[in-house]
Amino acid sequence: MATQTSAGGHPQGGAVTRFLDVVERVGNRIPHPFWLFVGLALLVVVLSAVLSRTPISVTVPGQDAPVGIENLLSVDNLRRMVVESISNFTGFPPLGIVLVVMLGVAVAEGSGMIMAAVRLVVTKVSGRWLTFAIAITGITGSIASDAITVILPPLAAMAFLAVGRSPLVGIGLGFVSVSAGFNASLIINATDPLLAGISTTAAQIIEEEYVVSPLANIYFTIVSSLVLATIITLVFERWVSPRMEGVELDGDGGPVGSTPDEQESADLDPNEFDDLQSAALDDTERRGLRNGALAGLAFLLLVAAVTAIPGSPLRGEDGEILTGPAIMSVSILIALLFVVMGLAYGLTAQTITSWADLPAFMAKGMSDLAPVLVLFFAAAQFIAWFSWSNMGTVLAVGGAGAIERLGVPPLAVILLVVLLTYLLNLFITSGSAQWTLMAPVVIPALLILGITPEVSQMGFRMGDSASNIITPLNVYFALMLTYLQRYKRDAGVGTLMAMTLPASVAILLGWVSFFVLWYVVGLPLGPGVPVR
Repeated sequence: MATQTSAGGHPQGGAVTRFLDVVERVGNRIPHPFWLFVGLALLVVVLSAVLSRTPISVTVPGQDAPVGIENLLSVDNLRRMVVESISNFTGFPPLGIVLVVMLGVAVAEGSGMIMAAVRLVVTKVSGRWLTFAIAITGITGSIASDAITVILPPLAAMAFLAVGRSPLVGIGLGFVSVSAGFNASLIINATDPLLAGISTTAAQIIEEEYVVSPLANIYFTIVSSLVLATIITLVFERWVSPRMEGVELDGDGGPVGSTPDEQESADLDPNEFDDLQSAALDDTERRGLRNGALAGLAFLLLVAAVTAIPGSPLRGEDGEILTGPAIMSVSILIALLFVVMGLAYGLTAQTITSWADLPAFMAKGMSDLAPVLVLFFAAAQFIAWFSWSNMGTVLAVGGAGAIERLGVPPLAVILLVVLLTYLLNLFITSGSAQWTLMAPVVIPALLILGITPEVSQMGFRMGDSASNIITPLNVYFALMLTYLQRYKRDAGVGTLMAMTLPASVAILLGWVSFFVLWYVVGLPLGPGVPVR
C-alpha cells in the first residue's frame, strides 16, 4: 500500500500526523540547548537590570529582610560573571556526579557486559513472555544510555520474527521501552545522579544546605519499572500487535540507507547481527555474565557489611546510614560496582586483555559525554546568574503564594508539573536540558509549599518519559523509521506513531495513577524521602 507524503516528506494522514508536522516545524525553530541557555542567561541579565528598578520584592519564609531583584549589569556583578565563570562550571553539581558514574558504566559497556545481558534476554525468553521481557530489558537497559536505543529495537524485531510475529511491533516495542523507561529502572542508572545534581542546585536557591541524593526516587522507580513494563506489554498486546500483525511486509530486514548524522549519533553498528541466532551468546559470554553478576553481588554484600559496622566510614558523623557516604555519596559506589562487574565479565569473556583496557574504556565513555559537558557549561552560567539575580526566589515565593491562595492541593500541583513537562518535552527533548530549565522555578516554588525537591523531580520524570516517544524531535525517531523501512519500505511517521501514541497516553495515565496511589498510601520515594 503506497503512502502519500507531504511536502516535508512525512506521510499525509489524519489529525495526529498533521499535528506532529506542526510540532516538528515549531520545534525545529528552537535553537540547540546550548544556545537556548546562552540566550536565557543573557535574557536574565537584561531583565534583572529592568526589574531591579521596580519595587518588586518578596519575603522568604524564615527570613526577615525582603528580597528584591539584583541588577546583574552592575560593575560588581559583571566582574563576578567573569571571575566565577569557571567555578560555576566546575561546581555545577551534576558535572562531577555524571563524570564519576559514567567512568564505571563505560567499563561495563566497553567490556560488552551490558549488551551481552540485553542479547541474553532477547534470545532466550519464550514467545509467551517475549513482549514483557523486551519491555523490562529496555527500561532497565537505559543504564547503557544511547547504546541500548540503537541495539534493542533491531534485536527485538528479530526476536518477534523468530516466533512468527511482526518485526514492526518488535521495533516499536524496543523504542518505546527504552525511551519511556529512561526515568525508571530495576537498578540505579546515570539519570538518577544527573537529575539529583540539578535538583540540588535548584533547591539551594531557597535552602543553601539542601542536597538531593541520587537514591531519592529509587524505591518508586524500581517498582515503577515493573508497572511500566506491564503497561507497555498490555498496550502492545491489546492494541498495537493486533493492528500491526496484518501489515504486509515487503522488506527482508536488511539495511537501508541511513543518514551520516544517524550513524554518527548511534556510534554503533545496528547491522551487527544478521539474525537472532547470530545474536545468541556463546559459552564464554554466558560465563562472563555469571561471573559479572557474582562479582557485583559480592561487592554489594561487602558494602552492606562495612556499612553495618558501628563507626563505619560509610556512615555519617552522627552514626546514621542515611547521612553517610553510602547514601549521600553513592555515585562513587555505583561507579565502582560497574567497574567490578565489567572487569569480571571482561576477564572471563577475554574482552579485557590488559589493565590498559580499563582507562581506554573510560576515555571512550568520557568522549561520549562531550556534548553534555558543552551543554553543562552554558547551563551552569544560566543557573548561577539566575540565582544571583534573585529572580528565581521572587518567582518561587510569588508563585507559591498564588497557589496557596487558590487552595490547590499539593497532589494537584505535582500533577500540573507532570503535564507541563509532558508538553515541553515535545520541543525540548534533552531531559537534562529541560530539567535544568524547569528546576530553578519549579523546585523552589514547591519547596515553599512543603513539596520536597525529590517529589518535584519525580513529577518531572513521569512527564518526561511519557512524551519521549511521540516527538519527531527525538534524535532516534528518524532512526526508528529507518529500522521499520527494512521490513516495510513505505513505513513512515504514521506507522511509528500508530505504535507510540497509544503507549504514550497509557504510560502518562497509568504511571500518574500509580503515583497517586503511592502518594495516598504515603510510601517513601527513596531512603528517608517521604512522598508527602
